[in-house]
This record gives sequence, structure tokens and C-alpha cells, in this order.
Amino acid sequence: MEVSNTHSMKASVRISKGVESLFGTRDENIRLIESGLSVHTHLVDNSLEIEGEASNVTRAESILEDYNSLMREGFVFNNGDLNSYLRVVAFDPEVSLRALVNSGKQRSFGKKILAPKTVNQRRYLEAMERNDLVFGIGPAGTGKTYLAVAMAVSALLGKQVSRIILTRPAVEAGERLGFLPGTLQEKVDPYLRPLYDALYEMLDNERVEKLLERNVIEVAPLAFMRGRTLNDSFIILDEAQNTTIEQMKMFLTRMGANSKAVITGDITQIDLPNPRKSGLVDAINVLDGVEGIQFCHFADVDVVRHALVQRIVRAYESVKPQQQELPLGVGEAIEVGGQSRDEGQQGQAVHVAKPQ
Repeated sequence: MEVSNTHSMKASVRISKGVESLFGTRDENIRLIESGLSVHTHLVDNSLEIEGEASNVTRAESILEDYNSLMREGFVFNNGDLNSYLRVVAFDPEVSLRALVNSGKQRSFGKKILAPKTVNQRRYLEAMERNDLVFGIGPAGTGKTYLAVAMAVSALLGKQVSRIILTRPAVEAGERLGFLPGTLQEKVDPYLRPLYDALYEMLDNERVEKLLERNVIEVAPLAFMRGRTLNDSFIILDEAQNTTIEQMKMFLTRMGANSKAVITGDITQIDLPNPRKSGLVDAINVLDGVEGIQFCHFADVDVVRHALVQRIVRAYESVKPQQQELPLGVGEAIEVGGQSRDEGQQGQAVHVAKPQ
């Protein structure tokens, strides 16, 4: 190790095995370490030379040593897993690579064996195991719906519940349902397609079809839930940011005996005409602190899709103006044209004044 001055230093870590896995496709993993820790690296004879500020180099060394020891112990990083772990540890100094890998124990969900790829994914899975009602809130690509469907399939196969019910509000996001061809079911199926996709990843196609035919698995628009009591079920409400306050209350009161419910949504992508009437935003405020309910919040570091998705989410966050059209949050004031107004007034843009 060479310290060049009080602020920067160089270090070298030998990578005994798994150099290709460490670097990733087109060196994306190493670039992630460099950008996350503001260091420069150079591979010399299976040793990775690191240069940057002393604290950042030390952090990079720690990550690489964890990687080395895990590889020596026979741990195998599946495609994309290491990149997902590095997105967390490179930006969160409180989390080590070893701790993240060890906490993310693999679980069997039908034909899929999965492990949570971020700290918040692990907390989300644990919350669904412990609580009968869980909210998963955060940006696209964080695994909110996918993991909820995985837990539902696991509960069904383990005979903890007798059926799965998957539902979404059929909100017209720039398109008109009435002009789509086909029956009502054919009109709403495109809105429900992501739920079908997750199911087919967890179970064989033929088995999914049989379970759908027998109504053991039901995929339906939220409007179809009204008036029902859902017993012995694992219920998932997806895209909940597009529910109205009345729809959310209706859904929450459908839960019957021996049922679990998971509600997922992204409050930055509300397609309702009046975003502050979102049932998800209202539920966050109303149900905070209620025993038996847990809220799990995801951030851009939890995005596990293509690396570009994480950067896209951050880009949109970074260009938010000081005042913007957003749903009303806890402790935020509604202003219209610089003046506050009450709930009853309509027809003007609603701005949320962010705290200074």
C-alpha cells in the first residue's frame, strides 16, 4: 500500500480467482466500483490497483477482499447478481458485500430459486413473512411486484393459503379502454399482463393455466373486488398509486380470515387526473403506525433491472424543480398560485411546496 499524501493513496488487491466475474460484462462491475467510490483501477497481473482518496480506497479494498473470500469459499455469483450487490455496497458504507450476500439467503419459489439482491429486498421479503398487510413503495425495477408474486406462489405451494388473487386498477394511462377491440376481459388483460408474466416465471405454463381455469389463481381488475370477502388468500394489489382513496379503502376491507395482502406502487408515476387523490398516498398517511401493517420503501439503489434504469430514475429525481406537481405527502403544504387552498377547490394545478 502506498500513501501519496494525506488525502489520496494507492493499494493493490490480488484477485486469485473469478476475475471475469468481478469485472462483469463490458467491465460494468468495475466501473460501478469506480463511480460509486470515486476511485481509479487498473488490472496488472491479476492484481487490481486502486487509486483515490484514502477512505474510498480502503472501502474498495474491503469490498474486493470480501469478494475474494466468498470466491474461495465456493460462492457462485449468478448472472447480474454481483452487479446488484455492488450497487448497494458501493453507495452504502454501512453494508459489506459479505453481510449482504449472507443475509440474502436463497429461497425456492416454485421453479425459481431467488435471493434478495438488495438490503431493502431482504427487508421486504421478511416483512411479507411476518405481517398480514405489507406496502412496497418505490420506483420501477425494484422487484416490488415480482417478489410479492414469488411469496404468493410460495404460500400457495406450501398450503398456507388456498388461492392467489392478483389485481390492478385499470387506469387509462393515455389510452381509452372503450376504443380497444374485444370483450371486457380482453380490454383489461393488457393492464394485467405484468402479473401474468411473473406467474409464468414462477410456475410451468401448463400449471398456471390449470390454476387459472380452476380459479385457484385469479387475475382481475380492481373493480371486480367490490363486495367480496377474500378468505384464505394471498392478495396482491399492483400499481396502487392509481387507485382512488375510495378504491383503496374498498380493497383494504376485502381481507378475510387467514389472508395476506401486499400493496405495491410508485407514487412518482400516478396516472390519475388528480394525483393528490391517490389512494396509495392517502393510505401512507392514514395507516402509518397501525399495528400489523408494514411499509417497505425502495430507492434507486434497489433497481435490479438494466443498469440504465437506475440511472434513469436518478436523472428524473435530479431535475425535479423546487415546486412540482406531486401527490400531497406528510407535512407538505398545498399551494395554488402561491396561495393555500382547501380540498374542495378544483380545476387548477396543485403544487407541493418542498421544505426549505
